[in-house]
Formats: sequence, structure tokens, C-alpha cells
Amino acid sequence: MDTKALRPRTRIQTEKRELILEAALEVFSAHGFRGSTIDQIAEAAGMSKPNLLYYFRRKEEIHETLMQRLLDTWLAPLKELDDIGDPLTELRSYIRRKLEMARDFPRESRLFANEILQGAPRIKPMLEGELKTLVDEKAEVIKGWMRAGKIVKTDPWHLIFSIWATTQHYADFDVQVRAVLGPDRGGDGRFDDAARFLEQLFLDGLRPRPDRLA
Repeated sequence: MDTKALRPRTRIQTEKRELILEAALEVFSAHGFRGSTIDQIAEAAGMSKPNLLYYFRRKEEIHETLMQRLLDTWLAPLKELDDIGDPLTELRSYIRRKLEMARDFPRESRLFANEILQGAPRIKPMLEGELKTLVDEKAEVIKGWMRAGKIVKTDPWHLIFSIWATTQHYADFDVQVRAVLGPDRGGDGRFDDAARFLEQLFLDGLRPRPDRLA
């Protein structure tokens, strides 16, 4: 048994781990898992390789820790989708939260995208377990809104996928977005513009009308 893992971490140990994880996030998001090395992470963290390996034994352990944190962060807005609330208000809030994450966590989004593009070899159990369970749960919430006539009938899973795709685009393809919008529209206001457009796209499409509820 690893007795070191059982002992509470000191403040310095916690700070060192956070320093390593921050450096690893920068390296992994830039180079992907395969293109990143322990030496690169140690250099980015400003510490020696042996010192880093005291806190994390392998590159895989660092990556797994980052991916679990990322999944927890990514799922938080979806967990807040409330079946008691007004559907359009709940979905508007979800779209806004996802865009805020695209704005505030672009490196995390690129890290996740890199892992998915490689076939998700290190996080597939998370996707098939925790992620699938939550999406299935919220799909049932959305279907309940449909049965109650509060939004039009559609496929709830593909609705969630579409929100993911359109919001995370602003993190994963930010360089492209800013280049196409140009200097006049490519500043911080692009996220507000995106939010207004996506709200119109999704919410107007889901808003109930007598001819669309059947």
C-alpha cells in the first residue's frame, strides 16, 4: 500500500501539484497527450523532472487528473438544468454557461477535443459512465417538457450535442472566429454576439406553437 498517498497533503504539496497541473494543461492543450513529455511539463512548471515525479509518477496520471477535473467542470452547467424551471429559461442559461466556459477555459476545451480526436483512449470509461448517465437523465427532463407541451418535440440527445458543438466552437476555433470577424467584431463582444444568436437559433426553434406541438 502506498502510505504516502494516504497521508494528508501539506499546503506546499498542494501548491506544487497545482503548479504541475497548470503547466501540464498548457503543454497538453498545445501538443496533445502523445506530443507531450514529462520533461516539457517539468520545464513549464519550473522544476526538475525528479521533483515532478515525486508528485506524479507518470504522464498518464497527470493527464487523468486533468481530464477528471475537466469533465467535472464541463458537466456542471448540464447538472444545473432544472426540470422544475421554465424550459426556455433553463436552456438559455445553459447556452450562456457553455459560452462562458468557451471564453474562460479554452485550453481545457482544446485538451478535451484532442482526446476525443484520438478516440478517447484515456477517458472512454468516463464518457460511457458518468457523462452518458447525466445526458440520459437530462434527456428525460427535456422529453418531459415536450410531453407537457412546453417546447416542441425534437431529439433531446441531439439537441444537447448541438449546444455542445456550437458553444465549444468558440473555444476550439477561436483563432478562426476572430480572423473571420475581423478587428471590429472579433473582440470580447464576440461571445455576447454569439450568445444572442444561439439563443435565437435554439430557443425560437423550440418555442411552442400550436402547429408544431403535434
